[in-house]
Amino acid sequence: MDVELLGHVALRVGNDRRTPSAPKARQVLALLLVNANRLVSTDALIEELWAERPPRSALSALQTYVFQLRQMLGRILPDACPKDILVTTPNGYEFRVAPDNVDLQRYEQHRIAGQQAFQAGDNPAAVEQLRAALHIFAAPPLANVRRGIHLEAEIVRLEESRIGVQETRIEAELELGRHHEVLSELSGLASQRPQHEGFHRQLMLALYRCGRRPQALRVFNQLRQSLVTELGLEPSRELQMLQQAILSADPRLDAAGRALFPRAPRDPAPPRLQWSAASPWKA
Repeated sequence: MDVELLGHVALRVGNDRRTPSAPKARQVLALLLVNANRLVSTDALIEELWAERPPRSALSALQTYVFQLRQMLGRILPDACPKDILVTTPNGYEFRVAPDNVDLQRYEQHRIAGQQAFQAGDNPAAVEQLRAALHIFAAPPLANVRRGIHLEAEIVRLEESRIGVQETRIEAELELGRHHEVLSELSGLASQRPQHEGFHRQLMLALYRCGRRPQALRVFNQLRQSLVTELGLEPSRELQMLQQAILSADPRLDAAGRALFPRAPRDPAPPRLQWSAASPWKA
């Protein structure tokens, strides 16, 4: 059984894809799957479904959704015991599935391998692994699921992770001298995120190396205008130093490899929000 989270949430066996029709059952499934092979407390599930105003019937309703999910598992895996997959624990539930069968887990494996390769200076391997991660993460996560507090936080984390992977992959591409290849992509990313200094720094460097110094300086001015107007902030010292290096045509900017003013890409894995497994509810 394959688990799909990056895009529409679904369970797939061969060509058979199943998603719960009830919105809240789908919401429960999504929270269990993004935490596959980890306990999700009953409190967290109830909070996800009803925030701070759960009805008196919250626990029995949750148990009904779990029952519906097990029925679906029984239909797509007739030879398996659903209770061995969606496991009841003293404090909640755990969805057990092989990590390699979860698209989110495969994304994480490539992300970690790519980040490690980049930190070790193996840029070709970093590009290969991070491209593979982005190929898996090609659609908005949990696209068909109503989101409560926990799933909303998870989506923010995943989107930040994806941006970090993009930034690190492009950094590795620039270090390999592939400024022409990434220029179009960087233009789109900087346009989509007018205050993201990392993408603007990379775009400035790529434009300069492509012989387009005026455009590189224009990118800096546009970023500065956005930061000052919207946030009352000047660009970072790093960006200002890069601007000065471009103005003076510093020859070190032409060399592939580590940039003159490199920005170490952030770890593209924001911390996951945690909750206590202890719960006054008994499932």
